[in-house]
Amino acid sequence: MSGTSPSGSPSTFADGVRLAIGTLSVFPVRPGTVDRGTARIAMTAAPLVGALLGAVGGAVLVVALWLGITPLPASVLAVAALALLTRGLHLDGLADLADGLGSGRPAGQALEVMKRSDIGPFGVVTLVLTLLVQVAALAEVTATGMGPVTLVTACAAGRLALTWACRAGVPSARPDGLGAMVSGTVRRGPALAVTALVLAGAAALAFLHSAGAFGPWSPGALPWSLPHGEYEISQEIGDLGAFDLGGTSPVDGLLLRWGNTSAAVWGPPVAVLAGLLAAWALRRRAVRRLGGITGDVLGALVETATATALVVCAMAVG
Repeated sequence: MSGTSPSGSPSTFADGVRLAIGTLSVFPVRPGTVDRGTARIAMTAAPLVGALLGAVGGAVLVVALWLGITPLPASVLAVAALALLTRGLHLDGLADLADGLGSGRPAGQALEVMKRSDIGPFGVVTLVLTLLVQVAALAEVTATGMGPVTLVTACAAGRLALTWACRAGVPSARPDGLGAMVSGTVRRGPALAVTALVLAGAAALAFLHSAGAFGPWSPGALPWSLPHGEYEISQEIGDLGAFDLGGTSPVDGLLLRWGNTSAAVWGPPVAVLAGLLAAWALRRRAVRRLGGITGDVLGALVETATATALVVCAMAVG
């Protein structure tokens, strides 16, 4: 995966990763080369950046819980940390797209609405509701001890939506800007490969969590963790033999989280797919209305996929 910049210098994988980090986070990382080849690598590697951001947000969540903060305000802090880590750009894009689509104007005028610095009523309502959904869903899973794992999964899903939005065949709504740089750069093969990687990673994290591999952040270890079904988990931290399974074997006990295997291990991967589906529907709508993608559309896709993944994970533990 390499390209050539106008100056003739080759784009490298490292440049692509730097561009992904610098574009999708607050960290001032600059690539040596910026071209469509670099953009292709950056958008393909976007889920990795998402997972790293989710890990930082998860760390904020863990620290808040350690300090005795209950799940709801701890979730507010984690979501706020993610907004700071991304400079609020994705949230701004979500609000701008809501204003553009809600204006009911032709594509050109809608794009002009999206370029304005102020946020209209559609943007405000969409922004507030999305943040409320994210916080509420994260608080729900945090109450079961699943918060950090869910946050990593949801953030990776949000950036995986970028990978698919930038695949070949998806046009840019403008001749310049971020959308023009990244649109149509990602090939189908790499997109499928990184999707498989994210799904496998989500399943692995969920399984390890259910198996007690994360010690005090494993099921039932937190004071407010709620047992589901008849499979209560001992409060004794780190003791894999502490499952009260009513005669069920210890091997089966590793899978019987929240009363069934599906919610334990397959909930997060299903959440990733649901996030992609929601982002696909929004992207399709945006392309039809605006003629293509923009940086604002990409930001909206991130927040939409992230919120959807969080909600599905909350449904899995409910």
